[in-house]
Amino acid sequence: MLTTKSLFASDGLDDRSLEFIAGAIEKNNLPGFDYFEFKRAVATLQQMQLDEAIAHKSAFTTAATVGVTKEKLIETAGYYRNLLLEEKVGFDKALENQNATKVTARQAEIKRLKDQIERHKADITRLQDEMAAYLEEIERTESAIKVETEKLEKTHKAFEKTHLSVVTQIDKDIENMHKYL
Repeated sequence: MLTTKSLFASDGLDDRSLEFIAGAIEKNNLPGFDYFEFKRAVATLQQMQLDEAIAHKSAFTTAATVGVTKEKLIETAGYYRNLLLEEKVGFDKALENQNATKVTARQAEIKRLKDQIERHKADITRLQDEMAAYLEEIERTESAIKVETEKLEKTHKAFEKTHLSVVTQIDKDIENMHKYL
């Protein structure tokens, strides 16, 4: 017996999608002889190497014995067609949800991360500018320290020299006072 999947198989079709569609047809198969059973009968006759037209006429002749009309076959084919249209709507919605979960959400995460990188780059630039300003300030302060150190050293030497000279003069005066007085 032919499987539902094999009834609709064709080169280049996605096996997983065909399996899903065949399952939907089987699950919603109308009771009694209708388009679905007619298609199965035609396919079985074609497997016996019957011409397509003869396979259709033979299957219809057999179906007509149980009261099936051409209109009933066309009507039930429309039912299965509409069923598959509804399945497509559901599939499209599920696909959209998957896209939102697996693609759109991840794209938003990428955007968030790129934005964070840009903020970090701005922070790095700001910190580098601050560091450059601090280094300039350090350089100015070190130069000022050097100048002040040299001034203090000069002042210290001048004071020491002057102090020694005055103390020496006082000592000489004391010595002279002892000597001359």
